[in-house]
Amino acid sequence: MNGLLIVDKPAGTTSAQVVQFVKRRLRCKTGHLGTLDPFATGILPLCLGEGTKIAQFLNAADKEYIGSVRLGERTDTGDPTGEIVERAAIPDLDDDALAMTASRFCGTQRQTPPMYSALKRQGTPLYKLARQGIEVEREDREIFISSLTLKRVDRANLDFKVSCSKGTYVRVLAEDIAQASGTVGYLTSLRRTRFGEFGMNLASTLDDVADGRFKMIGMREALGHVREIVLDEVASRRARRGDAPLLQMLTGGQPDEIAKLVAADGSLAAVVTMESGRGWRFARVFPAPQPITV
Repeated sequence: MNGLLIVDKPAGTTSAQVVQFVKRRLRCKTGHLGTLDPFATGILPLCLGEGTKIAQFLNAADKEYIGSVRLGERTDTGDPTGEIVERAAIPDLDDDALAMTASRFCGTQRQTPPMYSALKRQGTPLYKLARQGIEVEREDREIFISSLTLKRVDRANLDFKVSCSKGTYVRVLAEDIAQASGTVGYLTSLRRTRFGEFGMNLASTLDDVADGRFKMIGMREALGHVREIVLDEVASRRARRGDAPLLQMLTGGQPDEIAKLVAADGSLAAVVTMESGRGWRFARVFPAPQPITV
């Protein structure tokens, strides 16, 4: 079983637990993209079998979330799993004020990862240090917010929808939104509704997986955002062997571009990258699909 499985992760389950569940059920190598916190729900892409080899070409995808922010209170974790450590008055916020606040966060900006994160310091996850009351310096990183909308539910709660780049911590964004609104706040709910080209329409629940009713995305389709080059039968066999001279026959290409080589039978034969000054190079090669026997 090779390809991509989009799981609608339920609340209260870790991403690692989802991987183990699917691995046991489907009995194949399994890995996930883009960790979701246990309280969060929504799209968790899983790479299965040979599909684990294309994870590196999918991880940089933009993501979309919906969620809620509670104003007037701040937790030590920035989410509903933590303890309230600060309270503040909540100002009156009308639609115009919320629209102005949202616009301030769109575009390129710098964001400092939270202590309660899976980032590591000398091999130790930061969240383990945070639980010991230890705080260390974290280097800020560049992120990009392509769109953000805010809607007031009531005086203390906001709903939001955001499209953002890889590496964006939505719990930090929630705290920053509250601060920009003149108070404190924390993330109360989070649901990922898009991961790159994959939306909720492609998602399967864990019950679907257990019942064998899940949807699979083939590796060629999973790399739909990547330019493809279709090969004849002879070139297909050479590509699956990683025959470097074959790549001299490929034309075009921009520095750092990724392309997929599609075999004559329509399956993915290889992924290649354009390296400045060196030309095309094999990044991954894939065996021919095995016939299904009954």
